[in-house]
Amino acid sequence: MSAGLDYPHITKPPDASARLERLPRIRVAMIVDDYLGRGWSAEEIVLHYPHLRLAEVHAALGYYHDHQLEIDAERAKDFQDSAQAANAQSSPLSLRLKALKRGA
Repeated sequence: MSAGLDYPHITKPPDASARLERLPRIRVAMIVDDYLGRGWSAEEIVLHYPHLRLAEVHAALGYYHDHQLEIDAERAKDFQDSAQAANAQSSPLSLRLKALKRGA
């Protein structure tokens, strides 16, 4: 954490992404994606993901606003990784569908 700030519900291990303490599979960047990408409020995020607590979402958004460069870089990397994975689809199903499309 920076400048001695403490974020309840958020943990930030060294060299790892900030994430929810209670649900460590959920990264702050994932919550921010819904906030910025979908335009959802904290309340709407909780409505869509009832396993989250409102206080956790607010803590994640607070962390984001104090560490915007860090989280934006993480989100950009996630987007880039996702785009690369989409371009490199080579599952048997995707290969067959591509072959059928070429034949049509």
